[in-house]
Amino acid sequence: MNLKAIALAATGFASAAQAQDTQQDLSQDSVIESIKREGVLRVGMSTFVPWAMRDVNGDLIGFEIDVATKLAEDMGVEIEFVPTAWDGIIPALLSGQFDVIIGGMSITPQRNLTVNFTAPYARSSLGVMANSATSSDIAWPDGYNTPDVTFSCRRGGSPCDYIRDTFPKATVRMFDDQNQVIQEVLNGNANAMMSSQPLPAFIIYDNPETVFAPTDELIEASNEGFALRKGDPDALNFFDNWILVRTADGWLDARHDFWFGGRPWAGQVPE
Repeated sequence: MNLKAIALAATGFASAAQAQDTQQDLSQDSVIESIKREGVLRVGMSTFVPWAMRDVNGDLIGFEIDVATKLAEDMGVEIEFVPTAWDGIIPALLSGQFDVIIGGMSITPQRNLTVNFTAPYARSSLGVMANSATSSDIAWPDGYNTPDVTFSCRRGGSPCDYIRDTFPKATVRMFDDQNQVIQEVLNGNANAMMSSQPLPAFIIYDNPETVFAPTDELIEASNEGFALRKGDPDALNFFDNWILVRTADGWLDARHDFWFGGRPWAGQVPE
C-alpha cells in the first residue's frame, strides 16, 4: 500500500471514529438517559377534563395520566407529574423543569418552531358552548363576530387562537383555570366558550337549561403529540416508537374510548 492510500485509510478510520464519538455523545445527552439514570419520568401537564383532572381525594386521573403512567411503567421507572399553567408549560419544558409534555397539546407549526412533537397519539376537535339566556338568538358563526359577544377560553390554548382569528371583533376573556372558563358561560358573564371536545358536550349534557351548542360542526380537527426539547433524536425515536407499539396493540384507543366515550369520572371529580 502506498503512502497516499495509507493516509486515506487513516483519514477514513479517524472520520468513522469521530462520527461514533459524536453519536455516543448525542446518546448520552438524551433525556432518555437521564430518565434511566434517575429512575423517574417527569411529565409536565395541566388539568383539563377529561385529559387530566383531580378526583375528590386530590389524586390525578384522566387520559393523559393513564398514558404517562403506562409510559413510565414500560420504561421501568417511576412517574412524577408536574402541574403547570398552560401558558407557561413550553417555557417550563425548555428550562428543564420536566422531561416531556404529555398534556393534550395540539401539534401546530408555531409550537413546532420551539419544541419537537412526536407522532400523534390522540386526535380531537374544538366544540363550542353558549349561554342560553344571552345567546340563543345569535346566529353562528357571523353573529358572534361582534364586540357585544364575549368568549372565554384557557390562556395559552389553541381555542384562544382560533377565537381571535375567526372572531376578531369579539371580546375575549382568558383564564388559567378551565373551570373559570366554564363558569363564565354558566353564569352568563361570557356568551360562549370554545374547548376541545368532549368537554363542551359534557357540560351541555349536565346543564341543558343553561347552555347549548350553537353548532354541531367539527371545528379545527387536530392531532395531539408529546412535546419535547429540540436536539434529542433518541428521545423522539423512543417516544414515537412507544406510540407506534401502543397504537398497534390497541391500548391507546382503548384508554381514549374509556375517557372520551362517556363520563367514567362522574361522582369522582368535584363539580
